[in-house]
Amino acid sequence: MAQNYPRDRFDSIPHGIERVGAHRAPQRRGARWIAFGWAVLATAVLTGIGIAGVVVVNDRVDFSEASPSTTPAPVVTAEPTIAADVPVTVLNGTETAGLAATAGDALTAAGIPVSTTANASEADITETVVYYATADLEGAARGVAQAIPGADVRLDAKFGEIGTPLVLVVGSDYAESAAG
Repeated sequence: MAQNYPRDRFDSIPHGIERVGAHRAPQRRGARWIAFGWAVLATAVLTGIGIAGVVVVNDRVDFSEASPSTTPAPVVTAEPTIAADVPVTVLNGTETAGLAATAGDALTAAGIPVSTTANASEADITETVVYYATADLEGAARGVAQAIPGADVRLDAKFGEIGTPLVLVVGSDYAESAAG
């Protein structure tokens, strides 16, 4: 049996609200887009935290006390000298005929003694390098490199083992500079 209660303020519904009872208010315009935006933001933040966590766990980030503004100490190299008692072996590492003789003539003109000119075991070398067998020959190797434009200097003990403490291997970069 239905009971009749007196009317009160909950029984009057404003016009334009489509609801029954006081359980739900109408949803604001764009509320779903706001919820979607919060979900995207939360996903981005959690993804960033996850990536940072993986990087730290994998030791890819260095948290040492070294400041990023420090510059590495310059590498100390020997002064270029001419070692009259250590002749240079000149090897042609290209297909260009006579390139070792050309480099040997340039060294002789600079006052650097040349013992032998020959072809290298490889003919496709691109970089001109002066190899020295022991650390005390670095200055002499740098002196040879000064006489040959673009030559690099490297320590390699294997040449000392075969009795050639200073070796100049001319590559295609020297062939291009000698031709031009």
